[in-house]
Amino acid sequence: MARYIFITGGVVSSLGKGLMAASLAALLQARGYTVRIRKFDPYLNVDPGTMSPYQHGEVYVTDDGAETDLDLGHYERFTGVPSRQSDNVTSGRIYQQIITRERRGDYLGATVQVIPHVTDAIKAFARAETDGIDFILCEIGGTVGDIESLPFIEAIRQLKNEEGRGNAISIHVTLVPYIAAAGELKTKPTQHSVRELAALGVQPDVLVCRCEHPLPPSERAKIALFCNVPASAVIPALDAKSIYAVPLQYHGEGLDIEVLRAFGIEPAEAPDLSRWTEIMDRLTNPQGEVTIGVVGKYVGLQDAYKSLNEALVHGGIANRVKVNVRWIDAELFENAESDIAGQLEPCDAILVPGAFGERGAEGKIASVKFARERKIPYFGICFGMQMACVEGARDLGGIPTASSTEFGPTDEPVVGMITEWMGREGLETRAAEGDMGGTMRLGAYDAKLTGNSVVASIYGGTEISERHRHRYEVNTGYKEALEQGGLVFSGMSPDGTLPEIVERPDHPWFVGVQFHPELKSKPFDPHPLFASFIEAAVKQSRLV
Repeated sequence: MARYIFITGGVVSSLGKGLMAASLAALLQARGYTVRIRKFDPYLNVDPGTMSPYQHGEVYVTDDGAETDLDLGHYERFTGVPSRQSDNVTSGRIYQQIITRERRGDYLGATVQVIPHVTDAIKAFARAETDGIDFILCEIGGTVGDIESLPFIEAIRQLKNEEGRGNAISIHVTLVPYIAAAGELKTKPTQHSVRELAALGVQPDVLVCRCEHPLPPSERAKIALFCNVPASAVIPALDAKSIYAVPLQYHGEGLDIEVLRAFGIEPAEAPDLSRWTEIMDRLTNPQGEVTIGVVGKYVGLQDAYKSLNEALVHGGIANRVKVNVRWIDAELFENAESDIAGQLEPCDAILVPGAFGERGAEGKIASVKFARERKIPYFGICFGMQMACVEGARDLGGIPTASSTEFGPTDEPVVGMITEWMGREGLETRAAEGDMGGTMRLGAYDAKLTGNSVVASIYGGTEISERHRHRYEVNTGYKEALEQGGLVFSGMSPDGTLPEIVERPDHPWFVGVQFHPELKSKPFDPHPLFASFIEAAVKQSRLV
């Protein structure tokens, strides 16, 4: 029978709930338990795929094609457990499901209410697919007291009662701010937050206190007294040098021990945290450093590229080097007077990530050209691969007007809308003028690599599975022209119709992929493409 850990946030809810959940799951794993983490978000979007990166950061995509909150990326990176559709639910999806059932007549004319119908649906998501799992961690988005999160708090109150004492506990993440003028930490925000949560019927069993300065024993005792928890269950969460130091830090403060004790489990032997100590050793004792220029269009909010940034760090871990990321707005290269060389020459490698829309596209094409002509390692992901093909068609394929139909009508659609493809369950289709939400080629798809290609040697094989999120594809009608320009199609879908990877064998390192390899990279298992890309950047740095 699975045990439940409910994680709520108060005062400043964004201060590390997702990271805390991922770290706790990693600690429980290190003790031999199986875990699964779920995210409950209060916003009314049916899925995060309809939200701007500037609104909510990146959209994380699972193997089964769910567009989810970026916290699920943390969950996967820290545990290695692939997330699923059932691991992220929004208020929008809950209400959509209930309204659909009401219209269908499932409620037989009964009045549909928040309690019990909405809370029952939330509980059903919490209980879905839990066979063989020791601990289910449920992170509740938003801040305790917000109107949006009230149905979720009520649902976990009910779940705690239904699962019974010893089978469900609550962890509350809160802020203990440091007032510089007074030179002291203030516990009042935590007290008020816990009181608000208790008023809703949920008494925390463990408190995780985010703070910039060490929490003295006297303050821990004060929080314990007013918040009705043992002093040992008040866990300080200080700022860390790296997110990958957080599991070690939480273990040092006794978080995993207190959680197990709250369930009535007396911890046995210490967890095996050797892989986390190895990761931190590689991060804190690098044998060099490289600079990667990321030419994107959402660089104003780095959370828009969260998985990408972490995958670059993982590539650095694999090569034991520090990776410095230079975020460059693609629009800087949109006019003839732009100083492309001044921006990109300091970089040891260039990466163009995924994106949507025409804004910044010409700047990305200019970056591809710079990397190709200067023989600087280039990595194009999704949109970055498409722009590499447009650049190749224009400059080497004899098609100067090559473009993408995403930018409007064109006589040379080197990149075009994908309207049908072979999915996991047969032929999938999309109407060109259909709904935008949830209609992309989403999730994991297989690809076959050319045996003697660069990417086959990087992967160590010719059959791969990677995650996609896109509506446009490189047009295979231009394959011959692109290959005459030196761009080799080294990876295709199993039926041979959709290009998955292009490369330039005459270049030190030039690879474009239609999928998103950053979504499967982990600190203890760096993605081979990122490991190889950073290795190429190291070689480039030694040539300068």
